[in-house]
Amino acid sequence: MNLGLPEIVLVSIAALLVFGPKRLPELAKGLGRGIRDFKKALSGEEEKTLPPELPPSQKS
Repeated sequence: MNLGLPEIVLVSIAALLVFGPKRLPELAKGLGRGIRDFKKALSGEEEKTLPPELPPSQKS
């Protein structure tokens, strides 16, 4: 599916009318954050930031 300039403009105008000019940047930021988190989860980066597990003798 190829999106040309007219389609992108039409979708942008529709989003602006539905969500309004103040809410649209917040939605875009949230969408970008969600995509970034999803990519991190797929690449396995999230596992590297977890704290190391304690040995069995030190667990309470």
